[in-house]
Amino acid sequence: MLIDSQNIPSIHRLSSLIANQIAAGEVVERPASVVKELLENSLDAQAETIDIDIEQGGVALIRIRDDGFGIRPDELSLALNRHATSKIRNLDDLERINSLGFRGEALASIASISRLTLRSRFYNNDRGHCIHLDGQEKPSALEPIAHPIGTTLEIRDLFYNTPARRKFLRTEKTEFGHIHETIKRIALSRFDVKFKLTHNHKTLMYFKQATNENEQLQRVASLCGPEFIEHVLNINELSGGLQLSGWITQPTYSRSQPDMQYFFVNGRIIRDKLVNHALRQAYEDVLYTGRHPSYVLYLKIDPREMDVNVHPTKSEVRFAESGQVHDFLTQVIEKRLANTSPSHVSRPSLPQPPLKPQPIFYSKNEDSKGEKPSPTAIHETIQTYLALQVPPTESVPERPIEPEKATTAIPALGYALAQLQGVYILAENADGLVLVDMHAAHERITYERMKSSVQTNNLEAQGLLVPVSIPVSEREADVAEQEIELFQQLGFEISRAGPEMLIVRQVPILLADANVPMLVRDVLADLIRFGVSARLQENMQDILGTLACHTSVRANRQLSLSEMNALLRDMEKTERSNQCNHGRPTWTQLSMKELDGLFLRGR
Repeated sequence: MLIDSQNIPSIHRLSSLIANQIAAGEVVERPASVVKELLENSLDAQAETIDIDIEQGGVALIRIRDDGFGIRPDELSLALNRHATSKIRNLDDLERINSLGFRGEALASIASISRLTLRSRFYNNDRGHCIHLDGQEKPSALEPIAHPIGTTLEIRDLFYNTPARRKFLRTEKTEFGHIHETIKRIALSRFDVKFKLTHNHKTLMYFKQATNENEQLQRVASLCGPEFIEHVLNINELSGGLQLSGWITQPTYSRSQPDMQYFFVNGRIIRDKLVNHALRQAYEDVLYTGRHPSYVLYLKIDPREMDVNVHPTKSEVRFAESGQVHDFLTQVIEKRLANTSPSHVSRPSLPQPPLKPQPIFYSKNEDSKGEKPSPTAIHETIQTYLALQVPPTESVPERPIEPEKATTAIPALGYALAQLQGVYILAENADGLVLVDMHAAHERITYERMKSSVQTNNLEAQGLLVPVSIPVSEREADVAEQEIELFQQLGFEISRAGPEMLIVRQVPILLADANVPMLVRDVLADLIRFGVSARLQENMQDILGTLACHTSVRANRQLSLSEMNALLRDMEKTERSNQCNHGRPTWTQLSMKELDGLFLRGR
């Protein structure tokens, strides 16, 4: 091998400017990264008010002012050096980090790719000082200035001296969108801090301090939307040195993307695989496949029990007892979701917008060959509805007459009035009208009973007077034979009677009225889809959901008032009965105020 000695590079020390620009590649991805680092510094400085001014999506200007304790004059220049920090002094500090920033790289990295001005007044000084750094290795001389207590950082012309980085930036709208999302997360993490955001001299966000839960929910509603609050469930649990608080949404409020999931550990927002898995597992029993829950949650943990120094942007953490954290999160969320039943209805604390009046009757289009109901037809409809009222001979508890007893004596879902189109139950409670999807509700009730029975090995079975023969494919017969024990766990007695024939001699009592051949074939389809037995146990809830769906009240089945009321009472006693196994709502409420609005009463 021939070696060209003239072209062998020598080892040398990088200049501080180049080293900082390389570090900036890890810390500063886009203008939003700068905003995040500077906001974290302001919060670490105990700021109570933070103003953010942005121009041209952060490329032209990022200015952040805070009223924190400020920086000592003789430390301003040092603050712009790499690995300079007031938050870490020794290894013990590194093992119990309480601050958001600690690496000491942010300001030096940002200053190496922008025109930076740092102004600050330390809390016990009578004046402030200013220093500039214009993409150079050394900052300007210190200048005395008039400045309130706190710090102002001004970043201009981001990436002006690194054009290769600047060309990868997106449009002004896109970059500002990332900034807005960053500030949104910070604002959700600290309700005790006032925030103001302006973009191109226009105020887009202003939040006062939120000192109680109602004010905090107002901030959450502003950032996550009022619909989030309409479906909110509060969380506050403490166990084994872990505390989880905040809000999750009911399963009926799910999203196609995981874009409204905010999780904070000791005030730091993170995206962690363990946390994501724990929360998905907690929701898997109540959500459609492919749907995602929404939440704003806060976990408090001993800083010594986690490592936040595993990613340059501090967006990931590592827990010392990961299994304990995972189980705690799953159990707390599952417990809260278990209370999503009519007996545990939590009303939104924010005022609801009035309903817009909607027409009650509609003309059918020509394709349906229908006509608008005549006054006579409408009258007959009303008379039919009135005829479905509870007859005096039916054994249904009387409604209390005294107003002061009305809200306590009437059950949450009230009493059945009628059945609509064989699909919905109409009921009256203390608030007004209740509509129940009877199939979805019964499916959840059956599912919860089966799940409880399987978990306690107490699933009662019933022998069939006449065994049922089921023709199946050879593969299905093979699977049934391999999973005999699982079928027995589910309450079935199945045997193989030939290459393509199964015999069923016993079924669970809960499924006694189901179509047995169709039921068994659907379970076999689940078994084939999920694969080996180990995975079957993981997907047992899906299999139980298939069973529950088969035995639930079908559409167009006529129920007596006693049956309807029995279903309502079962819903009130059943966990998670506010939604079916797939996350659809099982019932809804129309209050008298909402009904009055529909008919323009009081106007």
